[in-house]
Amino acid sequence: MSNWWDRNVVPRLIGCACTQPAVMHDRAKVVPFASGDVLELGCGAPNLDFYNRNNVRSLSGVDPSAELLTRAKLALESKGMTANFIPGIAEALPFANNSFDCVVTTFTLCSVQDPHAALSEAKRVLKPGGRLLFVEHGRAPDTDAAAWQRRLEPVWKRIAGGCHLTRPVTQAISDAGFVCNPPQGHYMKRTPKWLGWVEWGEATLAG
Repeated sequence: MSNWWDRNVVPRLIGCACTQPAVMHDRAKVVPFASGDVLELGCGAPNLDFYNRNNVRSLSGVDPSAELLTRAKLALESKGMTANFIPGIAEALPFANNSFDCVVTTFTLCSVQDPHAALSEAKRVLKPGGRLLFVEHGRAPDTDAAAWQRRLEPVWKRIAGGCHLTRPVTQAISDAGFVCNPPQGHYMKRTPKWLGWVEWGEATLAG
């Protein structure tokens, strides 16, 4: 049952949730700033319209979902764009060291199996002076919302393809060895607080 759910329901659930207006509004705060050789973690996400094509030299991406990857490739064709979108996971990127100027992650770190490993891989493939652009939902800053996240997370993970509610965002990126700009965050409109806390920004490799 779980495999059937993950194959047939979760991609549609993710596709619906990740295109809600509030989510798309937050994507638009980050993705347009990508430049140079860009890698997207979770490239099945609907980010293509937000890239500034004049600033992006090449676009690559990985996604573990065959269905979301197929959707992304069809979207590329419909928009006349080219990209190297391939199956893969963020914790084991199939790219050489120092390959990219920018890594983009949008609502992805919540569902990877090992966020620290994923961020370590992002560091590995970034060129010196490279940037990590992120917008992610995670652990809420106020006590009541965080308590509900802890209560609901075990069930939510099973429904939503391993999506975690209690993972820190900016703190995890800093702990992985990045230097983050002053953190920015808010609760998304028309979204329950236990699901709606989002942080976004830019991080560079620590010296």
